[in-house]
Order: sequence, then C-alpha cells, then structure tokens
Amino acid sequence: MTKCITLLFLIVNLGISSAQEKLSAINESEILKVFYNQEGAWNRGDIPAFMEGYWKSKNLAFVGSSGAVFGWEATKARYLKSYPDTTAMGKLTFKVIKLQQVKEGVAQMIGSFHLKRSIGDLHGYFTLVWHKFDNEWLIISDHTSSAN
Repeated sequence: MTKCITLLFLIVNLGISSAQEKLSAINESEILKVFYNQEGAWNRGDIPAFMEGYWKSKNLAFVGSSGAVFGWEATKARYLKSYPDTTAMGKLTFKVIKLQQVKEGVAQMIGSFHLKRSIGDLHGYFTLVWHKFDNEWLIISDHTSSAN
C-alpha cells in the first residue's frame, strides 16, 4: 500500500512539473516589459496606454470587487469610470510575487499593487494570465482584489 501511494505521488508530481515548465528568460523579460510599461502609463494618467497591455478582444476577462467584465472596451470603460482623473489614479507600484509558465505561450503572474493617493491609498493583489500572440505577450485575464 505504501509503495502504491509513493508511486502515485511521484506520478502526480511529474505531471505537475512537466505542465509548469520554467518560463524562459526572454519570455519573462518580454512580459515584464509590457507589465512595467503599464505601470508607467498609469503613473502618467494614461489609461489608454495602460490598456495596451491587454488583449484587444471581446474575450478579455477582468474580475474585480464589482464583479466580472468581459471585453477590452468594457474593461477600458470600467477603468475610466473608476479612475476618472490622476487624483483617483494616484501613483502605482507593482510587485511581482510569482511569474510562471503554465504551458507554452501561456504564463501566470501573481502580484500586489499599491496606489499612493491623496484621497486615500489602495492596495491589493492580482492574478494575471498572459498569452503570447505573434511574439507579443498580452493579458487575457485579470483578477484584481483590493485588500483595503
């Protein structure tokens, strides 16, 4: 019985490790470039430029405290409504906690954000799913939750 459990454990672990291969340094660098470009765009008060990191598709998924939104245009409209000016936007700082490849051309990022604002700071966590389209990494799913 112990041998069966050990064998099952090894099989499961082998399956998990092969499914989550290490993200190449080039892909990691490309993702982080898009990601930190978004941070810079936000800090300039430029939501349209911030949105360039997202997949321009009706299938883009964004989940936040007010629920799920689908589509690039709807996500952009949500950001513009929630953050109508630079006072509401504040200054954004991202921190990557974990970035891993899920499968070839797909990566998952877990991180935190902090908005320094004169009207009250916000902070929280996010999970982003990235997909590589023709040598361009874009966010296809974003789940962001405030910890305030």
